[in-house]
Amino acid sequence: MPDLYAYTDGACSGNPGPGGWGVLMIAREGGQVVKERTLNGGEAHTTNNRMELLAAISALEALTRASELTIVTDSAYVKNGVTEWIHSWKRNGWRTAGKDPVKNADLWQRLDAAQATHKVTWRWIKGHAGHAENERADELARAGMAPFKR
Repeated sequence: MPDLYAYTDGACSGNPGPGGWGVLMIAREGGQVVKERTLNGGEAHTTNNRMELLAAISALEALTRASELTIVTDSAYVKNGVTEWIHSWKRNGWRTAGKDPVKNADLWQRLDAAQATHKVTWRWIKGHAGHAENERADELARAGMAPFKR
């Protein structure tokens, strides 16, 4: 069984503003790439955090069967949110410790549902640091945003 990776990124021109998300999915066997798939999209008026979330959601929703995968993101917001904060948000009825509504709760709930059938390892990497797959995900996100820029 190949090792599956999803490199995700979001982009926004202005925050809020037109935005895009991108995903580079790679299956590797013995260190060699055996399959590659790209996904992207965008919205006319959004935020960078929403695009980062949609990239991860889209990667998971693209899988047609329960899978084991590593999602690599340059968004500490997504990585920390899904591995740490989400548990207390759910317990608190989608409210923060300060009792405020969780921002982007609709997408956090969708991400939570999307990952439920999979075994996901979440990895954070520094963005714009020459990581080839992250750079490709960024290009896909900017391409997803392009139709929405004036």
